[in-house]
Amino acid sequence: MRILVVEDDPDLNRQLVEALEEAGYVVDKAFDGEEGHFLGDTEPYDAAILDIGLPQKDGISVLEEWREAGRSLPVLILTARDRWSDKVAGIDAGADDYVAKPFHVEEVLARVRALIRRAAGHSSSEITCGPLRLDTRGAKATVNGVALKLTSHEFRLLSYLLHHMDKVVSRTELVEHMYDQDFDRDSNTIEVFVGRLRKKMGLDVIETIRGLGYRIQSPSQASGDGR
Repeated sequence: MRILVVEDDPDLNRQLVEALEEAGYVVDKAFDGEEGHFLGDTEPYDAAILDIGLPQKDGISVLEEWREAGRSLPVLILTARDRWSDKVAGIDAGADDYVAKPFHVEEVLARVRALIRRAAGHSSSEITCGPLRLDTRGAKATVNGVALKLTSHEFRLLSYLLHHMDKVVSRTELVEHMYDQDFDRDSNTIEVFVGRLRKKMGLDVIETIRGLGYRIQSPSQASGDGR
């Protein structure tokens, strides 16, 4: 999962980025509204954390322009605690949730997880597919209750496929959501990670759709297909 953080305070920006990366996310960051708008308009993100009071272009304007351009990524806005009008303006501009400063980083992480889950159609913090279980809160995966020892890239790939269960996901889409903007991306590595995941899980749940990509199918859908 790939997150954009737009916050002009260097210390707060760093704290958010470090916490998100520690939780298993890929993170791009911006320190002003112009750069934040450009990244959100040109890169695919699973969610964005957007401060309202930004230099060069305020957060409300950034959000409005994203929505006018059809960018539907979930957005969590950061507001001043005593500025209720900012909260209203942010929600009206298309924000999905807000957190008032000062805040605990754990609250931001929880709200980001919820936004991503809801955007993918999941209500619970755990996503299951037969014996395979993804704990989004603890950033871990298990098979029949046994924890899988996954690298960060393997976990991101599995997490993305499970969040988008029953959907065919292309290699390009996986690469775009597994690496930050500065990473030297190579879609050929996806096949390697899929092979490792299949071996570690001992399950044949990741389906290769030739010429299109990969899919994890829910048990109900698989049975509906006569498998």
